[in-house]
Amino acid sequence: MSATYQLSRTIPSDEPYDLVVAGGGPAGTAAAVCAARLGLKVLLAEATGCLGGMGTSGLVASFGPVSDGERMLVGGFMKELLDTMWAQDAFAPQVTQEYLNRQLNRWVPFKPEHLKRILDDFTVQAGVEVRFFTRVVEADVDGRRLNGVVVSNVEGLRYVPARAFVDATGDAALATLAGAECKVVLRDTETVAPSTLCSILAGMNWNDPAYDGNGLDTIKARVRSEWVPKAIDDGFFTQEDRFFPGMNRIGPQGATLNAGHVFNLNPLSVRSLSDGMVLGRKLAVEYTEFYRQYVPGCEQVELLGTAPSMGVRDSRRIVGEFELGIDDFLARRQFADQVAVYNRPTDVHPSDTSKKEYERFLKDFHGKDNLGHGECVGIPYSILVPRGWENLWVAGRCHSSETKVHGSIRAQSAAYMMGQAVGTAAAQSIRTGQPANDLDTRDLVQTLRQAGAFLPQKELARDMTRV
Repeated sequence: MSATYQLSRTIPSDEPYDLVVAGGGPAGTAAAVCAARLGLKVLLAEATGCLGGMGTSGLVASFGPVSDGERMLVGGFMKELLDTMWAQDAFAPQVTQEYLNRQLNRWVPFKPEHLKRILDDFTVQAGVEVRFFTRVVEADVDGRRLNGVVVSNVEGLRYVPARAFVDATGDAALATLAGAECKVVLRDTETVAPSTLCSILAGMNWNDPAYDGNGLDTIKARVRSEWVPKAIDDGFFTQEDRFFPGMNRIGPQGATLNAGHVFNLNPLSVRSLSDGMVLGRKLAVEYTEFYRQYVPGCEQVELLGTAPSMGVRDSRRIVGEFELGIDDFLARRQFADQVAVYNRPTDVHPSDTSKKEYERFLKDFHGKDNLGHGECVGIPYSILVPRGWENLWVAGRCHSSETKVHGSIRAQSAAYMMGQAVGTAAAQSIRTGQPANDLDTRDLVQTLRQAGAFLPQKELARDMTRV
């Protein structure tokens, strides 16, 4: 039996807030800003020193697709963010309006440092109180309601009471502390996407003749189909990883690199995360050298740095009022209570280096069952509410869904839309007294539409989807 230590302390208490948001990634930032714009007093607690989550501290500097090949699917906060980034030249040089408005499965690269400043401006203008380097470490629970949380930072511990709470930690950390039912994703029961430590590079020669008339997408395809297999045959890599998303141009000579899977990493183990960061930094050097030796235009590429945060794709998800399943995805199901719609392949990366897993990934990602031009799946409000909870919501990758669907809607662009939805729901709950698990979703959808969200469902309903 492990030794234990019982801690009892008296700590300072803050004045009450209307809403506390744990996690300042895409979902948490959108939740905090949108709630504050609706009049709530909001505290946003972020463990790192910037907002944006994987897009900034994780250097995953590319939004998932924002259109269905015919129309833009994102609206509201996410559309406002895209418009602001466009106006401030925060996208990569190759991004056009066509990327945003009409491209199917087009990832949208951006400059991560610029995104940090834009999100800072959004929170300041909305009146959100942001506390960087701050984690929620304990929850004060009464039944299925939270009374407050304990946060930890350089000033020590502090109790923060509030009327509503959003868990946007990615790992469902607050929901777990509160005792909400959660599902830990385990490899022995299902395919688990590995993690990746992303990096930032300089010294690219985008004017190399290999790129002339070919386009970056063509070069990226050749990296995957031609140069990676050659490097594997040459025995170059320490692990025979057949797939990686690759390099994205973000400037005249700069790029971000999403490469080098850290397999078998347990995102809920600090030891595993620590070991994974060490391995990830070694893999970043290895993949930089691969580009130098095998890919045209990369002979002078230089590794400037790796991300301070591990790129975790999946770890822990809530058991929600509803679980979005693969059958819903295949049916292109639309919901009366949907708070966003999305179009993206079922992107569950290979869980090991075997050829079988790589072929499974290719079949899923490029399969005929994926969403096509003009198609989308609804993201219902009910996957964002831990089952039975009255004043707690989640947004981002810890939502309630099956693994394949999770691989589609865990993207940053979808997380921003989920965040706006739960921030708006918290404001409605406080205003009306309706609990999270019995919120009038007709009113919620109408409020989101008024804020610019694209919600094309023809029918609305008071009650959320539960079957």
